[in-house]
This record gives sequence, structure tokens and C-alpha cells, in this order.
Amino acid sequence: MHIGKRIKEVLREQGHNVSWLAARIPCERSNVYNIFRRCNIDAGLLYSISLVMEYNFFADLSTVFEREASSSDKAVVSSVA
Repeated sequence: MHIGKRIKEVLREQGHNVSWLAARIPCERSNVYNIFRRCNIDAGLLYSISLVMEYNFFADLSTVFEREASSSDKAVVSSVA
């Protein structure tokens, strides 16, 4: 999961813009655009963004993790058998 793209997607779904998020994190608009380009993000920053946007990005990441962990477990079991 590309977390920056997901943040951008949810921001648009909520009807907010870059200036709105930048004012609340707080940071410069250019930093928000940099966040959108990141495939990884600091947990503290993601927590702040989650609070401001009232959206749990950690739940999205957890879902992806569980799906990928389940797939890799099956692959490990297959290779061991």
C-alpha cells in the first residue's frame, strides 16, 4: 500500500484540499505534496494526520498487513510441505 497516495485519496474523498491539511498538521503545502509521494511514513506523522482527518490509516495498513501475512504464511507452508 502506498500510504501517501492513500492519504491524498481520502483527503479528496472528504472534500478537503492540501491547504486544509497543511494548516492543521501544521506544515507548508509543499510538505503535504511530499507526503503524497511517500510510500512509507513516520508513525507519529501518520498519527497526526489520522487525528486531523478523523480517519484511521493504521486500520488500512493493518488490513494490508494481515492479507500479505496470510499469503506469505500459505507460501511458507507450501514450501515446507
